[in-house]
Amino acid sequence: MTSQALSLVLSGTPAERVVDRTLRAHRSLSSPQRQALKEALFNVGLWRRRLSFLLDQPDAHSPLLLFAFLHGLAHIPAPEAASLAGVTHDPLPSLNPTPPPSLALRYSLPDWLADHLSRELGPDADPFCAHLNVPGPITLRANPLRTSRDALASRLLSEGVSTHPGSWSPLALHIDGPRPNLYALPSLQEGLFEVQDEGSQLLGLLLDAQPGETVLDLCAGAGGKTLLLGAQMRNSGRLLAHDPNPERLDRLLQRSSRSGLTRVQLLRTPPSPGLDADRVLVDAPCSELGPLRRGPDLRFHSSPDSLSHFPPIQRAILQRAADLVRPGGRLVYATCTVNHAENQDVVADFLASRPDYRLIRPGAGWLPDSCLLGDFLFVTPHRHGTDAFFAAVLERSAG
Repeated sequence: MTSQALSLVLSGTPAERVVDRTLRAHRSLSSPQRQALKEALFNVGLWRRRLSFLLDQPDAHSPLLLFAFLHGLAHIPAPEAASLAGVTHDPLPSLNPTPPPSLALRYSLPDWLADHLSRELGPDADPFCAHLNVPGPITLRANPLRTSRDALASRLLSEGVSTHPGSWSPLALHIDGPRPNLYALPSLQEGLFEVQDEGSQLLGLLLDAQPGETVLDLCAGAGGKTLLLGAQMRNSGRLLAHDPNPERLDRLLQRSSRSGLTRVQLLRTPPSPGLDADRVLVDAPCSELGPLRRGPDLRFHSSPDSLSHFPPIQRAILQRAADLVRPGGRLVYATCTVNHAENQDVVADFLASRPDYRLIRPGAGWLPDSCLLGDFLFVTPHRHGTDAFFAAVLERSAG
């Protein structure tokens, strides 16, 4: 069973899907067995390149890779590791004792991705990649329409969930210990919180939406940041959310009702050029290198072509968004990736073509300098404990 499931993961089927299907097909497994299966699939899926290096076999089969993980990385004695992995070789394979010679092999990355991150991050590439192999925290965003962060922490504790405050967002709580069944919590059903990475929360906070304004979330997705904007606006004014995927907008509608938002207007077609919004958020489609720690095999499903695919799309979206902002209004451009071409270069091209916009400091008065890279927001797993996010805050001239 494990070997077959591992083969599916290694051949490209998403690990989360394989885990779900395998557990559904083997409902008689005990809780420890289910957890062991999940750990085996996720860890071999994640560490496959490092494991192949340990075995000195680029095309090693799944039982050998599982043996290499259990013995080489989890440090289980070789005979026990071989038994658990179903390896019957005699003698057992010996593992390479030398340290992996490259960033890609050390942290189990495709070569192109390791090379790209080295160019982008320089000496920070090593700690950044190390943190891609550590699961990110489960972070909640308190819903100010329903509660405060401190009150939410107390309520969650009464429901058996211990938390601690985030470092950057005033709304963030990180869950202590293993992930609980959040969907069974009455506090979620009552709309007291949403699950949202702390870096993602910062993107919405940078827009600084105010009650009574007209605010547009142009690439809303399933609406995590839309809900944050609506809470900032105190459920007043006009909050618009557009996304080309109708299923995402349907999910947003369900979540907004739970959160107590009644002013969200879903736009299933692009907004008209005469909108004249006070504030517009563009969380642009991107190569998504920022949340790679959220899935054990996401890095192997990405492609170097994505690094050059998105900038033309992003530039076009940003130009359209700029025309929707009233004079004196604010525009936030954001991505969840680490790629100068999608981040700083897109903003530089935009400013060169739009003299009616200027770059302003993100989060003036509340966001610390440690979250900034020059005049941009830039947060990362190894420095801030968040997924990697970039944002530029742009203001349109009042003339």
